[in-house]
Amino acid sequence: MIEAVCHCGSVRLQIAHPPAEVTECNCSICRRYGVIWAYYSLQDVILPSPEVTETYAWDDRSIDFHRCRQCGCVSHWFPVTRDDGRMGINARLLDPPILAKARLRHLDGAVTECYID
Repeated sequence: MIEAVCHCGSVRLQIAHPPAEVTECNCSICRRYGVIWAYYSLQDVILPSPEVTETYAWDDRSIDFHRCRQCGCVSHWFPVTRDDGRMGINARLLDPPILAKARLRHLDGAVTECYID
């Protein structure tokens, strides 16, 4: 298990394995958050207690972005309905040596929804 931890330490996500690949998206919200996403199945992540995060639902309200109530770091997102079975972890909350081993992909989430590398 590895951990993704916010700045103050209140939000700790336990993850089954390090990411092999991470995604930087240029959509309007991801570029403003400055996040890099590592995608996991919901079963691969132990989430923090709900009271340590607050959420923001964007666009069609299909996913909730979570951030620490204390320090404000964006920690993760997951689908509201859980139908997809996939969630995103802010990989910038991982220890730098773990993140450095992952392949960085660039997603054109602003226009084409296609990877551009």
